[in-house]
Amino acid sequence: MIDWDCIDNCFLDMDGTLLDLHFDNHFWREHVPQRYAEARGLTLDAAKTELRGRYRDREGTLNWYCIDHWSQELGLDIALLKTEVDHLIAVHPHVADFLEAVAARGKRRVLVTNAHQKSLAIKMDRTRLAHHFERIISAHDLGLPKEDPAFWIRMQEVLPFDPARTLFVDDSLSVLRAARTYGLIHLIAVLEPDSHEPRHATDEFAAINNFADLLPGLQQRKM
Repeated sequence: MIDWDCIDNCFLDMDGTLLDLHFDNHFWREHVPQRYAEARGLTLDAAKTELRGRYRDREGTLNWYCIDHWSQELGLDIALLKTEVDHLIAVHPHVADFLEAVAARGKRRVLVTNAHQKSLAIKMDRTRLAHHFERIISAHDLGLPKEDPAFWIRMQEVLPFDPARTLFVDDSLSVLRAARTYGLIHLIAVLEPDSHEPRHATDEFAAINNFADLLPGLQQRKM
């Protein structure tokens, strides 16, 4: 799938790519509505209906991923609420093996995430994955979500890279499309971001079930 001799950088998304998206889906669809209903004296169904509308209004923007925004918007301590269910944070299969194999091939590993810094800290603390990366970049550091093609212009400013020699793996088709618009050509989608939901369908991009799919080519060196 990938000619690793043509790759210098491995850019990896976090939620849904390295980590099971079940945590985030459960958090925003179930846990936040429950706490919001309790705080506002609403039924759970009423809270879910209200929050779905608010979520839709922010989808695809940096605020959608911003813990501080939602804490202010909802009157809840979102970072604290995340710790209430952080036992659900889980790493997808074969992620550590893949990251170690990438390092063994001498490629630069960069975590590129839309996650807010507070969420990133919670997840890195829980998973202990941070040491696998030469660089960790949050979209909040750059002021644009990855869905915006201009995000990659700002990435280039803080971390120069050759788009033709960079692999990018993400579970979001809109993010992958933005990367393609910028000029990245080695793009891979994730078919099962949430282990509790049906697989995604993608005909636009090469896709993996999990990172075991990339290991054979990565571990095999050309003679």
